[in-house]
Amino acid sequence: MRVNWVEQFLGDGWKVHPAGGATGEAYIAQQGEQTVFLKRNSSPFLAVLSAEGIVPKLLWTKRLENGDVVTAQKLIQGRELKAYEMKESRVAALLSKIHGSSELLDMFKRIGNEPLTPIVIVENLRRQLQLFHIEDETIEAGMKYLFDALEVVKHEHYVVCHCDINHNNWMLDEEDQLYLIDWDGATVSDPALDLGLLLYSYIPEHEWAAWLKQYGVKLDSSLHERMHWYVVSQSISVLLWHYGRQQYEEVEQLKMYIQSLLND
Repeated sequence: MRVNWVEQFLGDGWKVHPAGGATGEAYIAQQGEQTVFLKRNSSPFLAVLSAEGIVPKLLWTKRLENGDVVTAQKLIQGRELKAYEMKESRVAALLSKIHGSSELLDMFKRIGNEPLTPIVIVENLRRQLQLFHIEDETIEAGMKYLFDALEVVKHEHYVVCHCDINHNNWMLDEEDQLYLIDWDGATVSDPALDLGLLLYSYIPEHEWAAWLKQYGVKLDSSLHERMHWYVVSQSISVLLWHYGRQQYEEVEQLKMYIQSLLND
């Protein structure tokens, strides 16, 4: 879906340029004063996310002859959140809204999205480690911790998790409306997955209880243990992602981070 192809698809008068991003499937298209954000094969839940005000407004969806789907959203003239702004109550409120959305959860379930449980995560990591033939003391210690804690982190309450709550995915529009974008990696899981990644990355530990109160839950030992477990598992997953790309400096940094988590 190169730029000239997109221009042909839209018709005369449209100017298109890539919007960046990892997939290379996102574009900004402009015709006169109308500007839209286009993406091919974006999250199938975009309509629900738009209706609930979680992402910028969905304008239209078109299915192509080859089965691909192109979506057009309102292009917001805004900015990404700064790392320090992740502490704000509106971040907690929007994440709580997402995790509490029965409409979003129902849609995920309707298309057969199975929950990403701790045992599934451990098995996925094991397979990747076997594929890469990695033998490393820190990773082995991390995997042992994940396996030994499987019973402790069992949790029956599943929600739709974004799974990539980096501050770059939180957008403020020109009217100060907050959105969470880039839903391609979302899944159904324990809310501790999102909460752990956010708190460990952005919030000092002594402020966790206050932040979680704004989100709507109490910080207890169960939530703390589950968040810790998901952060360790995600750190090993990201380490393997870098290892597969031969980015060994990042691998070593993540080893040190995992070691610090295991020493907590």
